[in-house]
Amino acid sequence: MPGNLLTIGFDADDTLWHNERFFKLTQDRFAEVLSDYADGADLNARLQAAERRNLGHYGFGVKGFVLSMIETAVEVTEGRVPGHVISELLEAGRDMLAHPIELLPHAREAVEALAASHHLVLITKGDLLHQERKLAQSGLGELFDAVEIVSDKTPDTYARIFGARPGGTEAAMMVGNSMKSDVVPAVAAGSWGVFVPHDLQWDFEHADPPDTPRYRAISDLGDLPGLVQDIG
Repeated sequence: MPGNLLTIGFDADDTLWHNERFFKLTQDRFAEVLSDYADGADLNARLQAAERRNLGHYGFGVKGFVLSMIETAVEVTEGRVPGHVISELLEAGRDMLAHPIELLPHAREAVEALAASHHLVLITKGDLLHQERKLAQSGLGELFDAVEIVSDKTPDTYARIFGARPGGTEAAMMVGNSMKSDVVPAVAAGSWGVFVPHDLQWDFEHADPPDTPRYRAISDLGDLPGLVQDIG
């Protein structure tokens, strides 16, 4: 292993495989189902408000999203939401949970290349069973030395996870598409943070990049092995 960088953490959703696109498609389906009760912009605003309220109760992932859709449907219909609408929203959630995994470009090549020289950890938020299923379907599971499915990503989260890995926090790097969850708190914990942009970004994940030499940005995962080699 290189001397300066021993452990690399990867986010999962929208870093290694597509995820947000399925939320957007389901949100469009939600707007269509409830089009008789509210316009799309109002529904989206109400749904986002419900998601914010419910994060502390339901956490991240499809199940919390579906419950927030149902809550919003009850709200906009003033409690008169038809049963068939609830059934369709539940079906939409099941479709999301069952959707096949689609790896992002260069994801497999980057993980395979780095697995040979570094300690790899998958660090992701969301529902435990769903994330485990996605990892199994991705075909990448055997390349990771550890998997951490967490309720949230904070500096303490990264300090705990990377602190128990080779080299500790200073010899660790976190790679992900969320500035708020993957980059900023990892850098605050003393690690490197690498931002990999994705075309779709969940509104709650926006943050300004940190002003530090331990922050880097790459265009896609194809650039990651070269960056890791440069940092050494």
